[in-house]
Amino acid sequence: MSALHELVTALAAPWVVLSPRSGQLTGSGAAGVYARDRRILSRLSVTVDGRDPLPLHAEEQDAATHQYVAMVEGLGDTGHDATVMLYRTRTVDSAGLTERITLVNRSGVPVECRLDVALGTDLAGTAAVRSGAAEALPELAPLPDGPGRIRWESDDTRVVVTAVPGVSATPRVEAGAEFTLTLHVTADFPKPTTDFSIEPPAERTPYDVTLSCDDKRVERWLQRSLEDIGALQLATGDDRYLGAGPPWYLTLFGRDSLISSGMLIPVDPKLAAGTLRALAAHQGTKVDADSAEQPGKIPHELRADVADHGGGLVLPPVYYGTHDATQLWIMTLHKAWRWGMPADDVRDLLPNLRRALAWMKEYADPDGDGFLEYVDESGHGLANQGWKDSADAVQWPDGTLATAPIALCEVQGYAYAAAVQGAELLEAYGESGDEWRAWAAALQERFRAAFWVDGYPAIALDGAKNPVAGRASNMGHLLGTGLLDADEEATVAEVLAAADLDSGFGLRTLSTAMTRFNPLGYHTGSVWPHDTAMTIQGLYATGHADVAASYVEGLVRAAEAFGYRLPELYGGRGTAEESTPTPYPLSCRPQAWAAASAVAVLIAALGVEPDVPGGTLVVEPEVPWQRFEIGGLRVGSDSLSVRVVDGETTVVRAH
Repeated sequence: MSALHELVTALAAPWVVLSPRSGQLTGSGAAGVYARDRRILSRLSVTVDGRDPLPLHAEEQDAATHQYVAMVEGLGDTGHDATVMLYRTRTVDSAGLTERITLVNRSGVPVECRLDVALGTDLAGTAAVRSGAAEALPELAPLPDGPGRIRWESDDTRVVVTAVPGVSATPRVEAGAEFTLTLHVTADFPKPTTDFSIEPPAERTPYDVTLSCDDKRVERWLQRSLEDIGALQLATGDDRYLGAGPPWYLTLFGRDSLISSGMLIPVDPKLAAGTLRALAAHQGTKVDADSAEQPGKIPHELRADVADHGGGLVLPPVYYGTHDATQLWIMTLHKAWRWGMPADDVRDLLPNLRRALAWMKEYADPDGDGFLEYVDESGHGLANQGWKDSADAVQWPDGTLATAPIALCEVQGYAYAAAVQGAELLEAYGESGDEWRAWAAALQERFRAAFWVDGYPAIALDGAKNPVAGRASNMGHLLGTGLLDADEEATVAEVLAAADLDSGFGLRTLSTAMTRFNPLGYHTGSVWPHDTAMTIQGLYATGHADVAASYVEGLVRAAEAFGYRLPELYGGRGTAEESTPTPYPLSCRPQAWAAASAVAVLIAALGVEPDVPGGTLVVEPEVPWQRFEIGGLRVGSDSLSVRVVDGETTVVRAH
C-alpha cells in the first residue's frame, strides 16, 4: 500500500505530480509524475555536489504550480544563515510538466558546484502502483535522444525529457547571481483499446464566483475547491467532465462525475451537460456479464485499457458495475433542466432518458421483487455496487457481511427520485409520465413495509430479503428524494443528529455502535465529505436546518485542518478524541466530489431552488452565518447573487 496523505499534489488533468514536501521523487511509494493512468516518471531528484539539499518549504502556489525551497549546505558563507538556496518551481499543464531548478547565491563569494538531476521511470499503471505490484517493476533503461534529451519507451508509451542546458551542470555562480536548469517532460501514449481516451479540455473554465462571509474559513474553502475543480477537468470532444481524483481515479466515472457535476450546476452548468452527454455515449446496449453491461445502464468507469487492481479485481476498459449511476444520470439531467439547461440539449437526451428508466424496471430488479438489487456475476468485478463499494461495506451490527444480491436503501431512494423526475421530464416534452409515477408510488409502499428496522431505514436488504440493521450514513441519502414522508424524514434526521454518526468533522459512514466500526475503515467508520454534503442537502431540503448546520460546521472544521483542500475521505474518530481528523493513507486529494461539496453545502444552505422552464425561483436561506453574500451563480442565462445579513435576504438576478 502506498500512502498519499503526506504527499502534495500538483494537478492539471490528465497530468499530476505526487511529491513529498522535499520535492524529491525517489522511485519509492506512490510518488511520481502521472498521466493517463500511467506513471510517467518515478524518479526526479536533484543533488548538489552529490548531496540532497536540505528542504525548508513547499509552497502550493495554485493547483498546478508548486515551489520547493531548499538550503544547499557547504557552499557560500560560513555561519548559521542560509546563503545558497535551491528553488524548484514545478508546473503541470495539459501537455506535461515543466520544472525550473534555480541555484541562487546570496553569499559574498562565488560558488562552484555540480548540479545533477536523476531521472527514472517504470511506466507502471496506476492500478499496479496502488496495489503494490509496481514495487517489483524495474526502472526502464533510458535511451539517449540527442543533446539534453532522454527518452523511455514501453508498450507504445514514449516519455521524453528535455533538459536545458542538460541533466548535469557545473556552474560557477557569482555572488548575488543565479543559475537555472529547466526540464520539460512530455509523453506520447498508445491508442486506446476502446473509443474512449483521457484527454484535457480545450479550455479550462475559470470560475468568477465571489463569496463574502463572516466565517473566513468558508471563503477559503470555496476558493480552494473551485481552483481544484478547474484542475480536475477533462473532456471527451467538447464535453467537459471531472476526473474523480488523482492518481487512481483521474478518468470519467458514472457515479462520481455525475454527483460532482450535479453539485456544481449552480456555478458551471455546462459541466453537467458535458458529463451527461459523455456518459450517454457509452450507455449500455447489450447484456454482458463480464463488464456488467445491460441495455440502458450508465457505466461505472471508463479507461483506455483493462485495469488490474489486484486481489482478483480486474475491470474491463468500460465497466458497468454500478447500481446507482443510471438513476443519478436521470436526477442530474432533471436538475440541469430545472437550472436552465437549453431545451434542445435536454430533448437530445430524451432517448437516453427513456432507456435509463427502462433499465430500472427491466434489468435492475432481476428477481422481480420490486427492489433494485445487484450481484457481481463476473467473478472479477465489484462485490458491492453502491457508492460504498468495498467488500465489507454492507454488514450487520455484529460484523457479519451481508450476502448478495443486495438492495441498498439509498439505491431505492435514487430510483424513486429518478422515476418521479423522469416522469416530469417526459411530461414537459409532451409524453406521458404516468407509468413512472405509478412505479415510484409502488416502490415507496414496498420500501416502507420492508426496510424499516429498529426505528430507522435498514442499510439494505440482503439476499434472503432480510433488512440489514445498523446505523450508517446510507439513510442520509434518502432525504430529499421524496421516498420518505415528513415523519420518516424527521426520524432519520434525529438518528443522524446523534453522536454515534456525527463525528464533529462530518458524517461517519458507520455508527460507532457497530461491532466492526473502524475510524479508518474505508466505508466502515471514516468520513467522506461528499457523503456528508449529500446528507446536508437532504437535511436542508426536508426542513432540518439545525442538524444540517452541525454537519456544515463539521466540514468547515475539517477543511481548515486540511488546508481547505478536503481529501476523498478521512478518519472518523471525531472531535471527542482529536482536534483535527486523522488522514486516511490512500485518500485522493484533491478529489472531485470532495471539492464540489463546498458548492453543494453553500447552495443547500441558501435554499436556492430554480425552475427555469416553469419561470420560478425560490430562495429560502437557512445559512448558519450572520453575514453571507455570494455572487456569480448561474440560473439559465442569468447571473444570480444572494446576500443574507442578520436574517435579511437580498436576491439580485441580472440578465
